[in-house]
Amino acid sequence: MATSPPFPTYSPSPGDGVLRHPHWWQRRWVRYGALSSLLVLSGLVILALVRRQTGTEGFLVGLGLAVLPVPWLIAAFRWLDRVQPGPWRNLVFSFAWGACAAALIAIVANSFATKWIATSTADPAGADTLGATVIAPIVEESAKAAAVLLVFLFRRRDFTGIVDGVVIAGVTATGFAFTENILYLGTAFGTDQLTGDRGIASVTAATFFVRIVMSPFAHPLFTVLTGIGFGIAALSAERQHLRRILLPVCGLLLAMGMHAFWNGSSTFGEYGFFAVYGAFMVPAFALLTWLAIWTRQRELRTVRAELPAYVLAGWLGPAEPFALGSMRARRMARDYARHHQGRPAAREVARYEADATALAFLRHRGRAGKTGADFVVRERELLDELWKRRHVARPALEYASRASVPAPAHWGAAPYGYPAVPYAAYNPYRT
Repeated sequence: MATSPPFPTYSPSPGDGVLRHPHWWQRRWVRYGALSSLLVLSGLVILALVRRQTGTEGFLVGLGLAVLPVPWLIAAFRWLDRVQPGPWRNLVFSFAWGACAAALIAIVANSFATKWIATSTADPAGADTLGATVIAPIVEESAKAAAVLLVFLFRRRDFTGIVDGVVIAGVTATGFAFTENILYLGTAFGTDQLTGDRGIASVTAATFFVRIVMSPFAHPLFTVLTGIGFGIAALSAERQHLRRILLPVCGLLLAMGMHAFWNGSSTFGEYGFFAVYGAFMVPAFALLTWLAIWTRQRELRTVRAELPAYVLAGWLGPAEPFALGSMRARRMARDYARHHQGRPAAREVARYEADATALAFLRHRGRAGKTGADFVVRERELLDELWKRRHVARPALEYASRASVPAPAHWGAAPYGYPAVPYAAYNPYRT
């Protein structure tokens, strides 16, 4: 006869036992509706502003060219997030915020500040330079950082480390760059229409080469620094209030500084742009790419190190820590489930993998004393989700573990230090 897993007992939540309903402005649908309305309104306004400046034909040309790097950048950030993939709604929100709200804030604030400086100093050329090197970096990076802050505050369970900060910041910046590129490319096309320039010598071709070919990663690179600051703050203990405030601020200041240096490269002489690009931007991009990939590999090591404790408790099978700590084995498990039981089973395995990874990260933070009072409740929620999907996920993960590494390396011998006994001995809930 099957027995239910021995869930730990929990004390009732504090309070007087009276169920209190939230105020109307605290309801989830109200918050979602207000945020969606804000983004839609911002999108309509930014669409009208860009179209007025570029014209309909220029807008369509700019849109067609600006969209080209977007799928590649989104795919790169999504690949980076595969260890513990965040929900799509966070990425959709981040991209929409960058493309609509942040872009609108930047256009309005930059235009106002540049005009004010020009009228105050009577030096239009100097106002443009000051606006590009000082005002724009401050305004744009602050507007993009707002999306990272909102996810950090209101989607805290989905924001657990550096990779999450990099992904949210990068997708937000990708949306911002998309709208900005429409404006620049559409304006360049309009200039070519007036001057009659065509081909590779046109302003449109030069703008496309600089913004789409050479530096599609520029805005994501700047804002990722802010995301790293928030990501390190997410790894900090809740009692470290000063650290959790200063780290995001430091990341934001670094993003502003890099952005200002990049925008000011055109003032460094004839070859200043190419010198900054080759000596600074490319190495910085390579360094941050390495950091992101190293962090992802560290997450996989955390999964392999933390999950064996749940094997000994009977929640996971012996092969699962290895399989869940390998991206190749995870993919094989999903393919196995899809081949034998269809796409719904593959989705269940993917959900199992994500929940097991979240459980490993939660335990890792708990052992470091960096979790809150809801640790036990969250752990039980994740274990419940794993237990519901075990019949589909375990065979797939066991297959992936056997297929990924030769049997003598981990199947006959005991992985991760626990005894080499049959799987059934670890499972007190078998029938």
